Amino acid sequence: MLPIEVLQGLLLPFLGTALGAAGVYVLKDELNPLVQKGLLGFAAGVMVAASIWSLLIPAMEASWLLGNLAFLPAVLGFWGGTLFLLALDHFIPHLHLEAEEAEGPQSSLPKSTMLVLAVTLHNIPEGMAVGVVLAGWLTGTADVSLGGALAMSLGIAIQNFPEGAIISLPLRAAGMSRHKAFLGGMLSGVVEPVGGLLTILAASLVVPVLPYLLAFSAGAMLYVVVEELIPEMSAGHHSNVGVLAFAFGFTLMMALDVALG
Repeated sequence: MLPIEVLQGLLLPFLGTALGAAGVYVLKDELNPLVQKGLLGFAAGVMVAASIWSLLIPAMEASWLLGNLAFLPAVLGFWGGTLFLLALDHFIPHLHLEAEEAEGPQSSLPKSTMLVLAVTLHNIPEGMAVGVVLAGWLTGTADVSLGGALAMSLGIAIQNFPEGAIISLPLRAAGMSRHKAFLGGMLSGVVEPVGGLLTILAASLVVPVLPYLLAFSAGAMLYVVVEELIPEMSAGHHSNVGVLAFAFGFTLMMALDVALG
């Protein structure tokens, strides 16, 4: 049975998504565009900082036996995560916020479903990242403390809070009832604890792959940041709002990781 700390770490990001999705009961049907840019920028900043301090650096530190080639697992894992998200982007139909056309294969799925799929794709690498950091603490094969692992979970939970609202409010605006919009936003986060648990199991069964999995998660998360979050936060006017929010999210996650790690 998994330790209670691991269960807490897995469920914390999902709780952040659910609480954010519940905003559909108290907020207007649409977020102010400036607020939305700020939330996207904040999420991007958290994900970039987490990728560096919680994933790539521990991946290289865990590969110290390779000497000057300690970067190799990080490079290979990073490219693996990037190509994995690229494949999902091409094979799963989804629709980003404010986009006119869906991405991926042609589909007759309703717009609301493809919006949920887009956020679900976004959440896959986040769930993997939480899981692999918790696995690093469990196995003791990476320089990851319990505080560092929970910092990752807390950071992802904080940035999931606005994400839950960003998905549930457009669903409400598209005609869904508040209850269904909340459910859609909440369910988009289910993939995180599931993905995290599967990653823990994989890492615990094959301990030597942990550095690769750490970097894999980093590559997948940064793919989401560059392909989705940065373009959306920078579109149109007042893109400086997204930049400032990015800086705040980055420094907050960096501080959490160092303070708790």
